[in-house]
Amino acid sequence: MIFKKPNNSKEIGALAEQGACLLLKKHKLKILHQNYLSRFGEIDIIALSEQHLIFVEVRYRKTTFFGTASETVTTKKQQRIILAARHFLSHGRYTELPCRFDVIEASSDKTGKLHFNWLVNAFQE
Repeated sequence: MIFKKPNNSKEIGALAEQGACLLLKKHKLKILHQNYLSRFGEIDIIALSEQHLIFVEVRYRKTTFFGTASETVTTKKQQRIILAARHFLSHGRYTELPCRFDVIEASSDKTGKLHFNWLVNAFQE
């Protein structure tokens, strides 16, 4: 995916999430929600496979100089995602499926092409 130079980090994040959704769809996952908000926090993408309900955190890093994108998903951030996932599940849907927490790292090369690294089961409750 190639993008024009975004004006701010919010635009970059939106493009990374859009690309992550395309990646998930390519692997035959159904996107249930994007930017699911609860009082505990936000989940970037909630997707459904035949076997799992998947909560996905998308992280973009221009460079790995200060660490990888997945390293920015701290324990505190993981706990907020887990609480938001519990809130989503409290509505009674999809409770029969096991849950999984994935991280999709996004980065761009010099031409602006986005590259993705999908970390399946990146953290657990």
